[in-house]
Amino acid sequence: MTNEKLHHEALGLSNEEVLQMYETMLTARRLDERMWLLNRAGKIPFVISCQGQEAAQVGAAFALDNTKDYIAPYYRDMGVVLHFGMTPRELMLSAFAKAEDPNSGGRQMPGHFGQKKNRILSGSSPVATQVPHAVGVALAGKMQNKDYVSFVTLGEGSTNQGDFHEGANFAGVHNLPVVIMVENNQYAISVPVERQLGCAKVSDRAIGYGMPGVTVDGKNPLEVYRVVKEAVDRARRGEGPSLIETVTYRLTAHSSDDDDRQYRTAEDIAEGKANDPIKLFEKYLIETGVASDETIVDINNKIAEIVNEATDYAENAPYAAPEHALNFVYEKGDEA
Repeated sequence: MTNEKLHHEALGLSNEEVLQMYETMLTARRLDERMWLLNRAGKIPFVISCQGQEAAQVGAAFALDNTKDYIAPYYRDMGVVLHFGMTPRELMLSAFAKAEDPNSGGRQMPGHFGQKKNRILSGSSPVATQVPHAVGVALAGKMQNKDYVSFVTLGEGSTNQGDFHEGANFAGVHNLPVVIMVENNQYAISVPVERQLGCAKVSDRAIGYGMPGVTVDGKNPLEVYRVVKEAVDRARRGEGPSLIETVTYRLTAHSSDDDDRQYRTAEDIAEGKANDPIKLFEKYLIETGVASDETIVDINNKIAEIVNEATDYAENAPYAAPEHALNFVYEKGDEA
């Protein structure tokens, strides 16, 4: 067995941990696939997909401490929030916009994650707004001498927004314990990356903020784990923020309301699917002897049951009462 095949052991990861990585990636994929079916059946209104980006999400999440770190995920980050404690049932409740949805009680669109008990900062619809939020949490931790890192994700198109610049610049100036990870999936809705950036890579922008910038293969969860772990360790040592670019490929349309055939060729999509990160990781696990074909089948069957249960529960759960529509919107005065 070569050192390359033992890559996860060189990173200090056990066989059980990389199998858990795979299971989390696959859970995100299967939930996402089910949501698309439910949307096309007219049962849920909207899907914004994680497919193709699970390796980057899960590799990064495993490099964090999910018992104390704070995360500000963007709308595709199902893999991240699963590792931080959000359950398949809760994610499906959000998709159905039911009262038990932990993110917003069914008030926001799917993908607007937020869960106080698991330190998942609530996101909003305008892209990149989560960057200054995460930086603010990092500043609070530094001021209070707390031992946590703040982690924020966004798409490459979002790095062209002012919120990204202001957040990253503030983090650099104040040497804050924050890791900014860009999931570069090649398209900002329909705009290809070469028409978004004046530089070659998103990570090239890091030098302007006084922080290290790294570009990594986002299809390989172990490589993402390695670079994010290095950034997290730096932040914990008080050495400041980092900017990481994970190069991925979005395997679906931008959302269930988009038709990517209008701006991507069939050959482009086929090439992306040929490099599906889940299939690549399955191959790695089998080649290294971490998993057998039977193990992969067993994990798939287990996840299918979980997704079925989550779907059934969420579909049958109650909606919020209509009279609660304005709760948390207006302050209630004293009643006479």
